[in-house]
Amino acid sequence: MIFSFFESFKYVGHLFPVVVLRMSLGGWFFTQAVTKYQGDFLLQPKLAAALSEFLPSSMAPDWYRQMADSLLIPHWQIFSYTLMYFEFLIGLSFIFGFLVRPFAVLGMVVAWCYLNMTSHEVSDFYQLQIVVFFVLGWLGAGRCLGIDYFFFKRQRGLLW
Repeated sequence: MIFSFFESFKYVGHLFPVVVLRMSLGGWFFTQAVTKYQGDFLLQPKLAAALSEFLPSSMAPDWYRQMADSLLIPHWQIFSYTLMYFEFLIGLSFIFGFLVRPFAVLGMVVAWCYLNMTSHEVSDFYQLQIVVFFVLGWLGAGRCLGIDYFFFKRQRGLLW
């Protein structure tokens, strides 16, 4: 497995700039999850407060606003844990290059949810994240200096 890790750079080394982007985005998501875990994000209703503050002025569809009012805000603790675990899994997946394509789809969903629950000043950042997740998933960025190359050599498929 270690041999295929270094062999991946030989065959798909042209994806090295994408690897830098993948690992930096994975590091950002991992630090966000650790910050939420160590802070009081899971204990205080910060998610519910952010949704209540930015939802009336957001560009979110009406069905998303209704769902947030009836489901996300009352059950903020469940969704806070879910959001933190998703960020943790996306970060680890992108750092190690394992199952990058499925976690890129999950990352697009998380970035879209962040886009709908933030203000207009930060919306460009989350739109850029959605585009980067799409590119990483399309290219299969885990195949260069990642664990995905080991599985890609043995069995081709959409996951690798």
